[in-house]
Amino acid sequence: MSTSTTASVSTHILDTSIGRPAEGVAIQLAARIGRDAQWQALGGSATDADGRCKDLPDLPEGTTHVRLDFAVEAYFEKKQADAQQDAPASRDSGAVFFPEVAITFAVKPGEHYHVPLLLNPFGYSVYRGS
Repeated sequence: MSTSTTASVSTHILDTSIGRPAEGVAIQLAARIGRDAQWQALGGSATDADGRCKDLPDLPEGTTHVRLDFAVEAYFEKKQADAQQDAPASRDSGAVFFPEVAITFAVKPGEHYHVPLLLNPFGYSVYRGS
């Protein structure tokens, strides 16, 4: 939760190829204090059945930049394996175009940043939500 001296971050993922939340995607959170500072890994979590990641670590005081790393390769591999157990292989079988998605953004103390990821096998989009 944000305070007047810290920012907070939340996210969720919608798989737009099926119109459903993306469950089980691992997400890592990193932060830095200043543009030229080193990234500090803070930990991570995974999306729940609703595609939400509700327990990301708190940001350190003074954070100016945040990076969310979404490990989407395992999600698509599992989804593809489930869908093709008895189906013939497609030309894209086993291919994951974006194995991970890294989103970096600036933050200000006292603000909450909700960063949804709209995902499909060959593209993605992000935005600052509410």
